[in-house]
Amino acid sequence: MKGSFQKTIENLPERPGVYFFKDGAGTPLYIGKALSIRKRVKGHFRFFGAVSSKEGLLLSETRRIDFIETPSEAEALLLEASLVREAQPKFNQELKDDKSYPFLKITDEEYPRLLVVRSRKADGGKYFGPYTNVRLLRQAVRMLRREFPMRTCKTLPKKVCLMYHIGLCGGPCEGLQERGAYLETVKGLQYFLEGRREALVRTLSRRMKEHAASREYEKAQSIYEAIRALSSVARPTVTTNLKAVLARMQQALDLPRLPLRIECFDISNISGKEAVGSMVVFLEGRPARGEYRRFRVRTVKGIDDYRMMQEVIRRRYTRAIEEKQALPDLVVIDGGKGHLSAVKTVLDEIGLAALPIISIAKQHEHIFKPDKSGPLIFPQNSPFLEMIRRLRDEAHRFAITYHRRLHRKEALVSAWDAVPGIGPKTREKLFKKIGSPAHAARMTPEEIIEKSGVSSKVAAVILERFGQGRI
Repeated sequence: MKGSFQKTIENLPERPGVYFFKDGAGTPLYIGKALSIRKRVKGHFRFFGAVSSKEGLLLSETRRIDFIETPSEAEALLLEASLVREAQPKFNQELKDDKSYPFLKITDEEYPRLLVVRSRKADGGKYFGPYTNVRLLRQAVRMLRREFPMRTCKTLPKKVCLMYHIGLCGGPCEGLQERGAYLETVKGLQYFLEGRREALVRTLSRRMKEHAASREYEKAQSIYEAIRALSSVARPTVTTNLKAVLARMQQALDLPRLPLRIECFDISNISGKEAVGSMVVFLEGRPARGEYRRFRVRTVKGIDDYRMMQEVIRRRYTRAIEEKQALPDLVVIDGGKGHLSAVKTVLDEIGLAALPIISIAKQHEHIFKPDKSGPLIFPQNSPFLEMIRRLRDEAHRFAITYHRRLHRKEALVSAWDAVPGIGPKTREKLFKKIGSPAHAARMTPEEIIEKSGVSSKVAAVILERFGQGRI
């Protein structure tokens, strides 16, 4: 078997990162970090055939090797710890023992600090780890403090210290940084340590736009630089990583096959008006925007998310059956147990009882399955949970965008209600051809007639009602 891995080892990068030894089902047996992935993996094979040793037994069970590159060995250390804690590979016994290795801790204080500690305590702090290499952990902490400036002083002083002057603290002691802004930095650090890099970048992007809109250009530029820096150390998404995430998802959710095609659904409505549904598609872990679909809810009046979701699901999969379309490997619903039960009823009715389906609840991001009475709870830094969150967020964004478009259209069509003597079809025509009454107010009667096809009488009424600065 050693020879069967020769080509795999030769193709491994000589760069820092995390590597995976996996069994035939794709389950991680061992996860390790390395300054050079190729050299470290090759080193393991010195023990090939020595089944009496731990490394020899590991190699005898290994059927596949995957990897994730990182910008530095320190970054690999942070990633390794979160992946081991999530996957619990049986050959990573040392990292299952929380007592032997240090943790990172965000303290529970008015202005929290980032510390390296030797053990967990029930003190309200947030702990990350454990980490097997103290030297690398110190390097990682230096990197984190540069990207997330926080105080290091044990007691808050009355004046700023050197850390402020070298840009590693915002100076909350002298009120140079408001507590709200400080806690935003802490939240960003927590996202980073949990592996939620994309959520962090989205939060920073929103704040950057807010500062730019308020003409606080220096603050916006500062956040822009932070986004660039974080993007350079963010967890890479390589093909092997996505396959590993999907394999872990299959195992954790007990799916019959690898979820190469996932379809996720969401509903958007305001007081039951212009309710819409969205479907987004991920193929092999990546968004396939050409396959996204929108649904305008037709049969449900008022606020009833369950029935709205049922309508969207029935329309989507009835058509898929009729047109013999390929079905997804997994369906994800934005909602809790009630949403899942409502959708499962529809799938059973149309003959798709075996179609794998889950829902993700908004509040705690717990996962529900039809065959489980309670929620499935996974670590927040779980890579496959992050993928499900991405699906849910993308479906929500897509639904909201469509809803706003319809709401704007409805508002513009309604604006034409002020024109006496025209019916719904004419209002729709005016909206499509001209847009808003404000546009019509700047046109001549001839232009209105030519553009929309209405009569000269209607054109005259429009200008009488909206012309000469009346709107």
